[in-house]
Amino acid sequence: MMSDNDASNKSLSWAGEALSCSPQTMKASDLFDLPASMPFGHIFSPEAAPWEWVARIGEAVQGFDFLRAEDMHPNIPEGVKITGKVFIHHSAKLPPYAVIQGPTWIGPEVEIRPGAYIRGKVIVGPGSVVGNSTELKNCLLLEHVQAPHFNYVGDSVLGNKAHLGAGVICANLRLDQGPVIVNTPDGRADTGLRKLGALMGDASEAGCNAVLQPGTILGKAAAVMPTMAFGGYLESGTLAFNRPVIGRVPRRDYPKSTPSVAR
Repeated sequence: MMSDNDASNKSLSWAGEALSCSPQTMKASDLFDLPASMPFGHIFSPEAAPWEWVARIGEAVQGFDFLRAEDMHPNIPEGVKITGKVFIHHSAKLPPYAVIQGPTWIGPEVEIRPGAYIRGKVIVGPGSVVGNSTELKNCLLLEHVQAPHFNYVGDSVLGNKAHLGAGVICANLRLDQGPVIVNTPDGRADTGLRKLGALMGDASEAGCNAVLQPGTILGKAAAVMPTMAFGGYLESGTLAFNRPVIGRVPRRDYPKSTPSVAR
């Protein structure tokens, strides 16, 4: 049987290259603090590796006592289609239409906007926003998370006050569908997960139309600028950006290409 140390030090093949994975000291508490307002503290240990929280989301929400839960929302709009076990706090703001599949826990003062698609094994913390056409799947959103416009969040943890700009995608599956390897301050680590999206620390951000590659880790208050495809580890309080060269040449058909007012 392979020991924990043997497993963490094994070499992995990735894109034709052998990768040596190092013992890890990174903890979930390095990225996020689980709020007392969320009844899952016994599941999500601050001492665990942050990606281990992703593997325990299903266990956490399935262990919630839906039958005895108080403060359930009394008025579900007709257009909000709910299947499975779902808890929605009475103070949550619901849209005219959305799809919510269980098991799912939606906390106080959450705003769900039209067209949201919540696919199950989802925990949405107090004060968070799940926006129009946003899709959530097997993810944990802590307090006051903003995923407000056309976002995909799968197999991810978004820390307190994390923010996604419009169109941000948390990609969760490698093209070769192999195990997701993460970069940490201690080196590369094998998560043992085939699907792993983003681990966004408290107050971290990703700008409009950014893509966070599988296994991306953003430290607290780290930020990725718009339109980037970013992968790896970004240190706390750090901004990642690129500056593409934009060329300008005269149009060969100008001014003939200018539309005429008179036809």
